Amino acid sequence: MADSSFDVVSKVDRQEVDNALQQAAKELGTRYDFRGTGAAIEWSGDDKVVLSADAEERVKAALEVFKEKLIRRDISLKAFEAGEPAVSGKIYKLTGTLVQGIDTEHAKKITKKIRDEGPKGVKAQVQGEELRVSSKKRDDLQAVISLLKGEDFGIALQFVNYR
Repeated sequence: MADSSFDVVSKVDRQEVDNALQQAAKELGTRYDFRGTGAAIEWSGDDKVVLSADAEERVKAALEVFKEKLIRRDISLKAFEAGEPAVSGKIYKLTGTLVQGIDTEHAKKITKKIRDEGPKGVKAQVQGEELRVSSKKRDDLQAVISLLKGEDFGIALQFVNYR
């Protein structure tokens, strides 16, 4: 019998993030407490988001609005890293980055966790920015998924290609 397997990935649906960004921009434009503060949010490249406003606390409030929209769209906040507000002339800017892919450091932590606490006979191998977990028993794979869901690795994990 062939091994069953699944992939552990860390990816974000760009369209959902774009929808959250558009909703946040709309709310920043219509909410009373953001009137006259120059609060704005926009893309900067493929995976960076720039928030700007006249005051530091307004930038932080705009960031909270954006995070709220991400949560509503089922996007983990672990997939978005926000920097600190910086002064650019008279305007405060804050840059945030979408984090995608599992780097080697996190991949090593995940494979070690599977090796140490997972069921016997489960193999985990790194394939680029994702992890392939395989076993002869499907029940062992279910146990590994629940083990990984219960642990916080600092990145958003999804489980795909379950075969």
